[in-house]
Amino acid sequence: MLIRNSLLAAALAAALVSGAAGAQTLSKPVEFYFDVDGQTTKPVLAIRETGEAAMERLAKTLERKANAPAEAAQLGHLAMAAGRAEVGRQLYARAFRDADSGSSLWRAINWNYGWDLYRAGAYEDAFKQWTALHNARSVSAAWMPPTFAVALWQLGRKDEALQWYAAAVRTEPDLWRGTARYAELLPQWREAERATLAEVQQAWAADPPRWP
Repeated sequence: MLIRNSLLAAALAAALVSGAAGAQTLSKPVEFYFDVDGQTTKPVLAIRETGEAAMERLAKTLERKANAPAEAAQLGHLAMAAGRAEVGRQLYARAFRDADSGSSLWRAINWNYGWDLYRAGAYEDAFKQWTALHNARSVSAAWMPPTFAVALWQLGRKDEALQWYAAAVRTEPDLWRGTARYAELLPQWREAERATLAEVQQAWAADPPRWP
């Protein structure tokens, strides 16, 4: 997938800012996670087009518009989905530069960037992104337990992953004790991601950690 060089250069003509500044420390899970936090866990869509047509249109917008965080984030997502991870990272950096910190758009950019990093195999960076979002929020959001469980499992931090999965089960035991409803509960996740979470569930079922 190609973007005209001039448009791509314009899209990247911004100072780069990290979306998750510095080292991030994740606190231990709390008992329950009932907050829906729906403004966070949604795609960032400035336009409805897809594919190269969307990339061309988004790049043109970034060429003429100084402040366009949603457009930068959507183009960053498309770039990373096309295997252009470094371009995607730079575009997300522009989105973070322009988005109001703590706003619903900023939260959604964090959430989506974390998944794009995860799907690029950058598990540590994805974990840092989600941790920055977690630390900025005064909520116990429903997305947190399964997301941190799968990220920590990929990082080899399996005891911590089980603690987070246990938080999901404490919150909604009928939903998370088994794996049968994963497709319904996690519709944005890919099959491989749900399969990784199923590994966490199996380990949890074999030896459920106590609370606290």
